[in-house]
Formats: sequence, C-alpha cells, structure tokens
Amino acid sequence: MGKVAVIDIGTVTARLAVVGQEPGQPMEQLKKISTICNMGEGAAESGRLAPAAIERVVSCVSGYVATAREMGAEACACTLTSAARDAENSEDLLGPLKALGLAPTVIPGTTEGSLALLGVAQDFPDREVIVADSGGGSTELTKGALRHGRLEVDYVRSLNVGCRRLTELFLSKDNPPKPEAIAEARAFCDGPFREAAAEAAEKGPQAEVLVLVGGTATSLVAMDAELDPYDSAYVHLHELARSTVECLVEKLAGMPQEERAHLKGLQAKRAPVILGGTVAIAEVMECCGFDVATVSEHDLLTGLSLATSAAWLGERDPLPWKPEVKAL
Repeated sequence: MGKVAVIDIGTVTARLAVVGQEPGQPMEQLKKISTICNMGEGAAESGRLAPAAIERVVSCVSGYVATAREMGAEACACTLTSAARDAENSEDLLGPLKALGLAPTVIPGTTEGSLALLGVAQDFPDREVIVADSGGGSTELTKGALRHGRLEVDYVRSLNVGCRRLTELFLSKDNPPKPEAIAEARAFCDGPFREAAAEAAEKGPQAEVLVLVGGTATSLVAMDAELDPYDSAYVHLHELARSTVECLVEKLAGMPQEERAHLKGLQAKRAPVILGGTVAIAEVMECCGFDVATVSEHDLLTGLSLATSAAWLGERDPLPWKPEVKAL
C-alpha cells in the first residue's frame, strides 16, 4: 500500500491526513489531526503574519512531518490558503516549512474551492452540488459534480469573507459585540455572497444541495447537539437548518467570548472567531437560497489527499491542478 501525507495550513487551523491506497483501489484515510494555530491572527488588519503565529505553525507542522514519517508515509504535499495568500511576508513562513523537507504551496482560491468540491463530491456522485468552504480568511463557493468518476467544476470563486476576517474587522471592539457590529458584519458578507450565488446559478444544472465544510460548519452541528466528545460520524452529512444557525448567531452574540469557550461542542480555541463564522454561514445559506444545508467532513483535506495519492501513484489526476509532492 502506498502511503502519502497531506498538510493543509489554513488561516485558523493546520491539518494533517495520512492516507493509503493500492493502485486502482479506493483511498483509505489512516490518520487525521487538526490543530488550531491561528496563522492569520491580526493579519486582516496588519497585512502580515505575526512572528508568534509563524512559530506556532512551524512547531505544529514539524510534529506533523514526524508523525507522517513514523506512519510510513513516503511523500507529502503541503498547501497554504487565505492568510498566506494575503500576507506580504508569507516567505517568512515558507522558508522554515521548506527546511522541514516540505514543498509548501500557496494555492489560489479557485484551486482551494475545487479541492473542497472534489472532497465533498465523493459522497454525492452524479449530483450537482454547491459547496461553501467557510474558512478563517475566505469563503470558497464552488459548484459542480462528480460525473462518471471525473470532477466537473461548473463555477468556483473565492471571496474574502471568513470567521477571523469578520472578527477582526467588526466583532472584536466590544465583548460581546453590539447589534450594529453584527449588522455591519452581515452587510460585509451580503454583497459578495449574493453576487457569487447569482453567478453560480447561471453555470451548469441547478444545485440540488448546499454543502457546508470547514471548522465553523462542523462546530455548529456539534454545538447544536452539545456533543461532548466530538463525534465525527454524527457530524458528517448531518443536515443543518438556517433557522438553527440564526438561533446560534443570537445565542453567541449575547455572550462574552470567555463564556463561549465553555459551550459544549465547541473547541475553546475557536471561541474568539465562532460568532464571525456563524454569521458567515447564515449569510451564505440565505444568499444561496437554501433553508437546509448538509455539513460534510470530506473537504479540501480529502480532495488534497485524493490528488496527492493519484500524483504519487501515477494515476489519473482528478483535477487539472496537480500538487507538488515531495518524498519524505
């Protein structure tokens, strides 16, 4: 069995997956680790990655590389997304990552969205889906389908709306934030989401389902069910009503950040940005015209795993984009 590792470094979370695959057989996920590193802390306002944030990410990823090698992974692909795209000093992070033996790649938002669709579509074969990948610095809205085993991307757009960006721009002045701050955050989401949703509707068949991916979406399901401990089997493909999301916006907006950290189903480190993320999810559901969405744990990390495994084994690439894979 060929084993590869993939590392995805997002604005809030850094994640590792180790997968195994025999040629011509389905991929098997052997390990998955997620760590809140807050790479984008302060970046929305400063335009730079903070030294402390860089140090956290490098320390985390160093451990991921060691874990991957211990598990027998032969190669690794490493991608970075929104915060690394925007920061003027991203090279300050990329250098130390290269020193770990990686080939870190800052991917454009369109690739990020396509990878998320690739991961999601494995559970919706031959169905037109629209995926909202809501992250810390951006949201990717991608529409398409897995048709006859080949991914067809009908529409993809990356929007600079994310939980950390909304928090730093609108929701961090007061604790808890004032109602007008919530309204400003909603208005910031509304324009780009409505425009992208209208564009997506004109491309390809009508979407049958809206699928939400990312830490905010999975946290909303966990908070609503008060999961303790977290149960990925419960969360994956769970349906989430917009009315439930709006109730959670109201609940989170009415309590200080310190109180949010103690909510069942929510990682304490996600408490500072969860309100911003929930506002973004509520707005994307409204703008896309869905009262109910499906939450998936198969996301960019799954898509990146599929693309990396295919590249390493020399199989057909599932996307026009091909990851840079480096032997460990």
